[in-house]
Amino acid sequence: MFNKLLGKFSKDVGIDLGTATTLVYVRGRGIVINEPSVVAVNQKTGQILAIGEEAKKMVGRTPAHISATRPLIHGVISDFEVTEQMLRYFIHKVHKDSFAILPRPRVIVGIPSGITEVEKKAVRDAALSAGAREVYLVEEAMAAAIGARLPVQEAIGNMIIDIGGGTSDIAVISLGGIVASRTLKVAGDRLNQDIIDYAHDELKLVLGERTAEDIKIAIGSAYDLKEPLEAPMRGRDLITGLPKEIFVNSDQIREALFRSNQVIVSAVRDTIEETPPELVADIMNRGIMMVGGGSLLRGIDRLISRETKMPVKIIDDPLTAVARGAGIILEELDKLSEVLVQMDYGEVPR
Repeated sequence: MFNKLLGKFSKDVGIDLGTATTLVYVRGRGIVINEPSVVAVNQKTGQILAIGEEAKKMVGRTPAHISATRPLIHGVISDFEVTEQMLRYFIHKVHKDSFAILPRPRVIVGIPSGITEVEKKAVRDAALSAGAREVYLVEEAMAAAIGARLPVQEAIGNMIIDIGGGTSDIAVISLGGIVASRTLKVAGDRLNQDIIDYAHDELKLVLGERTAEDIKIAIGSAYDLKEPLEAPMRGRDLITGLPKEIFVNSDQIREALFRSNQVIVSAVRDTIEETPPELVADIMNRGIMMVGGGSLLRGIDRLISRETKMPVKIIDDPLTAVARGAGIILEELDKLSEVLVQMDYGEVPR
């Protein structure tokens, strides 16, 4: 009763709880928060010093007693208490200009397709502890397909590839359910690590994670470019221990990313092999849709198209697809309730 009363003053939210970035959609307003999933904690006192954008600035720059870390690894909660604090921060930030002193919103959270019941329960419990009065879960691939405005409830094959920070979700969807899917731990973070490993092994240079990500964004590619790109790589020389800058080109970075890109392509092909022929015919006709930050890697769509012999399209604004999908489900909860994850012990939407 008390929760229902508080709920009247609360704003329902859809959360894309990503390994790298968290996006929050508010019912009736759209996406209002887009911040890194990073929390800075004072290890001596246990106090949370910063969350989101402020915490990301601290990564790699903190003294020993302060750690700026991600509470999620591969889309799964690795630190329950810190995740709860992060969710509470985002929920309160959404309500700071409203009359809700104690917000109790309904929350929809996107989760990777392949996680266990225990991991699902951890997400649900963290959101409840953060102040949600009801929590619904939706698979990220499903939310992304809805965000891309695919007809997921019709008897038509829809294929979506969501390459995020910690996981890549590949799914074939028809009649409101996932027919075939794969969840990989090869995604944006793995590509950053590939660049760090390449710099260490081939160029004898020690790189930081942010530097590797900047290089991936600046010149990274999965397919031959018409004109090679070049960028400076700054790090610490392995031999002298001193700072060093060298220029690298897009061919070198593509070589560094080659193995991980092939793992993603192989998973896409395996998913297609599991898909019923009628749905494969639909996908050949309609094309494979790509979302997530990883889909912005130059030429990844052309590589997948070449390997699968199917058209591949990157949707408009691929970074926000999951959050937009969660928002659409919020707006039409009665109509889209069948796409939500039914949990063994939880409530189902009425």
